Amino acid sequence: MSLILGIDTSNYTTSAAVYDTETCGMIQSKMLLPVKPGEKGVRQSDAVFHHTAQLHQVISSLRDQCGGFGSLKAVGVSTRPRAVEGSYMPCFTVGYGTARVISQVLDIPLAAFSHQEGHIAAALYSSDMLCLMNESFIAFHVSGGTTEALLVKGTGGGFDARLIASSLDLKAGQAIDRTAVMLGLPFPGGRHLEALALECGESIRFRPSMKGCDCSLSGIENKCRRLLEEGASKQYISKFCLTAVMNSITGMTDAVLEKYGSLPIIYAGGVMSNGMMQREISSRYAGAHFAAPEFSCDNAAGIALLADIHLKQRQTIAIE
Repeated sequence: MSLILGIDTSNYTTSAAVYDTETCGMIQSKMLLPVKPGEKGVRQSDAVFHHTAQLHQVISSLRDQCGGFGSLKAVGVSTRPRAVEGSYMPCFTVGYGTARVISQVLDIPLAAFSHQEGHIAAALYSSDMLCLMNESFIAFHVSGGTTEALLVKGTGGGFDARLIASSLDLKAGQAIDRTAVMLGLPFPGGRHLEALALECGESIRFRPSMKGCDCSLSGIENKCRRLLEEGASKQYISKFCLTAVMNSITGMTDAVLEKYGSLPIIYAGGVMSNGMMQREISSRYAGAHFAAPEFSCDNAAGIALLADIHLKQRQTIAIE
């Protein structure tokens, strides 16, 4: 048995995963960062503190689940949000530092990737679409910090990705979480909004604000606030918010398919774990593929998978 460890310390989740190269199985361990009631997120200084406090617990749980790390052959880690120049968030230094120590103590290779690359790889793994590792496709990364569409070329051992569409202001996850907090719901708010939205039988009409392939989402939060002030039910506001975000994503999808042609589409990121969105988008696009919920939200599974691929291709990044 050969195991590959992946580590990801993103803005809202401390996560680690082990990929078994013989069975192709994946074991995950993760903990959400604590957010105080009524707050809309976590400051980076607090995120670093919480990751430092939680990462050893996450890795310890993972070790117990897989029966020890005696067969560990490599470690992968996310070191930045996106694979572009200047992309940086302090929270990723926690995972990076830990991965370096593990690599040096065990004398095993270390491979570094972006958080976004991990999301894409996890979605491909979960949706049984690893064949796209050598093909061109469109990847949507929709979360609290990102609402982007990328034109991706699988290179066998990674991705050559180019940004082709994004939100011009608020991100999809921000619109959802801010609406949830507005309604007195826990953070993160996606699953809580979805539960309320499913109780609403009214039809929602929303025309997304588009500029080319890009969208604008700030109007969603403003509209939800007005609805609350006007006395609309929490169920209606929840359904409006999720429908508005979904229509914006489908607006982006229509635009990029028209511009770049019919390609397979991978939807990744925590927002895309929403069942209501998945059902509607799947009915509209035959080439749409989604990760399972546990691989949609922030996770280290894609990082572990990419580290294995790089190890096999002898492309690991050894760090002294």
